[in-house]
Amino acid sequence: MPELFFEDLALDQSAQIARTVSAADVEAFAEVSGDDNPLHLDEAYAATTPFKRRIAHGMLAGAYISAVLGSRLPGPGSVYVSQNLRFRRPVGLGDEVTTTVTVRALDPRRGQVTLATVCSVAGKTVVDGEAVVALPKRGA
Repeated sequence: MPELFFEDLALDQSAQIARTVSAADVEAFAEVSGDDNPLHLDEAYAATTPFKRRIAHGMLAGAYISAVLGSRLPGPGSVYVSQNLRFRRPVGLGDEVTTTVTVRALDPRRGQVTLATVCSVAGKTVVDGEAVVALPKRGA
């Protein structure tokens, strides 16, 4: 049973989570996704890149967005319809990523909500975009 129904949402309503990226998180994401780019996994290789250190997969931040959508806002029962992402800055191991989603538009005919999605580290945007999520209406 959803905690929130479409009718419970309002413009500018928001929710967030914060997660610190660990080497174990990056390694687990590489295992699950199959993305074993040495930029994410090999310190010596990463040192030769413009980043000079291992960085997290960009889609790990995308997964943090999914976590907010599925657990906080709109929460259980919501279904991802679409997401666009812009990768602005790298996320390093040990960085605390704060992920915020904010209601920007409501489509009552479709039962869909459009949300601004932002991941930041130390107040700087690292990933941003927009998600569309469908969720049940009360009594439907």
